[in-house]
Amino acid sequence: MARTFRWWRGIGGVLGVAFAYLAYVYLTLPDVRALATTNPETTAFIELRRDEAHAAGKSFNLRRRWVPYGRVSSHLKRAVIVAEDSAFFEHEGLDYEQMKESLEASLEDGAPMRGASTITQQLAKNLYLSPTRNPVRKLTEIFIARRLETALSKRRIFEIYLNSIEWGDGIFGCEAAARAYFGKSAAELGPAEAALMAGAIINPRVHSPAKPTRRLLRRQQIILRRMGGAQPPADVPAGGDAAPAVPPPEPPPPTTPPPPPSSFSG
Repeated sequence: MARTFRWWRGIGGVLGVAFAYLAYVYLTLPDVRALATTNPETTAFIELRRDEAHAAGKSFNLRRRWVPYGRVSSHLKRAVIVAEDSAFFEHEGLDYEQMKESLEASLEDGAPMRGASTITQQLAKNLYLSPTRNPVRKLTEIFIARRLETALSKRRIFEIYLNSIEWGDGIFGCEAAARAYFGKSAAELGPAEAALMAGAIINPRVHSPAKPTRRLLRRQQIILRRMGGAQPPADVPAGGDAAPAVPPPEPPPPTTPPPPPSSFSG
C-alpha cells in the first residue's frame, strides 16, 4: 500500500513539473499581434546566419527586400502551397493528418519526424526559433503557430512567410531570391521559375535554383504537375492580386413606350 502511494505521488510530481513547464513556455511566447500591421525587421534565422558568419570570421551579406502580397507572382504562390502545405488554407496552423503520417513513418524507420510542419509552423520557427530538432522546440513552435493563426489572416501569414524564409546563402524572401536567381522581380516569375524556387525551400543552402541538383529538378517537375489544381482561399482573390469582380447592377426592367400621338383631320 505504501509503495503504491509513493508511486502515485511520484507520478503526480512529474505531472506537476510538466504542467508548470508547459505553463512557463506558454506564458513566455512572443506577442505576434503586431505582425498584423508591422513587417518584421529581422528573424531568428537571419540572426542565426549572421552569428554563424561572424563565428567563422566571414562577412554576412544579407539580401532581403520586402514586397507586398499583391506583387508576388500567382505562380509562386501556387508553387509554394503545393510544395510545402497543400492544406494551408484549410487547417488552423496544424495539419493533424500529416503529423500522424509523419509520426507513423518515424516510428517505422526510427528517424526524427519530418515533413509535418505547416507553413504557419515554418513561419513560427523562422521568426522566433532555431532549426534544432527537439520536443521542447517543437512544442513551442506549435504554440506560436496557433497564436499566429488566431492573430493574423491566412493571407497575412502567407505574405510574411514569402518575405521571410531563407532562399539561399544570405538570401531571405521571394523578392531577393527572384532577383538573385533570375534577375527579375517576384511579380514576373513564370511557372517553371516558381516551381524551381518552391522546390528549393526544402534545403535552400543545398538546392540552389541557380545550379539545380537532380533532386531539385525532379521536385520542380512534380510541383509543376500539381500547380494547376492549387487555388487561393476565399479571402485571397484568384491570382492573388486583384479584388474579386463585382457584378454590375442589373438594368431596370424595360418599360412599355407610350403610344404615338393621334392625328385628327379637321
